[in-house]
Order: sequence, then C-alpha cells, then structure tokens
Amino acid sequence: MTDVELMQLSTEVGQHLLRLRATVTTVESCTGGWIAKVLTDIPGSSQWFERGFVTYSNEAKEELVGVTAASLDRFGAVSEQVVREMAEGARRLADANFALSISGIAGPDGGTAEKPVGTVWFGFAAVGRPTLTRQQVFSGDRETVRRQATAWALLTLRDHFLEN
Repeated sequence: MTDVELMQLSTEVGQHLLRLRATVTTVESCTGGWIAKVLTDIPGSSQWFERGFVTYSNEAKEELVGVTAASLDRFGAVSEQVVREMAEGARRLADANFALSISGIAGPDGGTAEKPVGTVWFGFAAVGRPTLTRQQVFSGDRETVRRQATAWALLTLRDHFLEN
C-alpha cells in the first residue's frame, strides 16, 4: 500500500470515528508508531485519535499498558495473549472507544521456526465487544512487513468495527 493509499485509508477511519463520535488509541511494537503517525497525519484527527503507545520493549508493554510478565514469559511478546492484553490495557488507560495493538517480527532477523520473520499479531479492543485477535505472516523486507502490518491493522479496524 502506497503512502497515498495509507492516507486515504486513515481518512476513512477518521471519518467513521467522527461519525460514531468515537475515539481510538494505538499500542504498537513492531510498527514503532507508524499507525499513530498515519492517523495523526489527517487534519482534525485530534477529534478522534486519543493517544498512541509505542511499547517496543517487554518492559514498556508491562509498564505502559499493563501486559503481565507471566504472559510475556509464557507466550512471548509476539503472541495472541500479549496483543490482547496490549489492546485491552491501552483502551482502558486511554478511555477510548477502540484500541488496536500490534506486535511482530519485522526482520531481517529474530524469527524462529514457530514464529518466522513477518509474523505479526494484532489485537482490537472495543467498548462492549469481545476483543478480536488475528495473526498474519507478511513477506518482504523490514519496511515492507511494517507497511503491510500498518495497512492490515487499519483495514481490519475499519471493516470489522467501524463500518458496522
């Protein structure tokens, strides 16, 4: 997805949030704040973007959004349990209607047989709805994996939560 397409998608997300009178927060690891960046590139985003957490380290995940050390130890940072805790913690702490979380292995190293480079977990928390988690495996270099993950997160937020 190109920068122009990401901007169009972010604009759509913002329009849906504005229509719903809702707010969103992000908690990002492998994307390093890219999702928050593309959302806040949109003029007027302060009406619907609450805040972004960049929780690159395990310590940041624990300290900033309440991920438990037990989950990190048992499942690892790139896991369904951790992105669930990230999304739920960020949503609660930001008092936002929606939260999306992301943790993955962008490469070029860090992958394993169980979690190869390109593995990314996503979490989506919303007031009054069960938390949704999904895993994707993207291909390409570090930049490509991160761009695909950013786009996939925004598309999923729009399609599963905002257009209903």
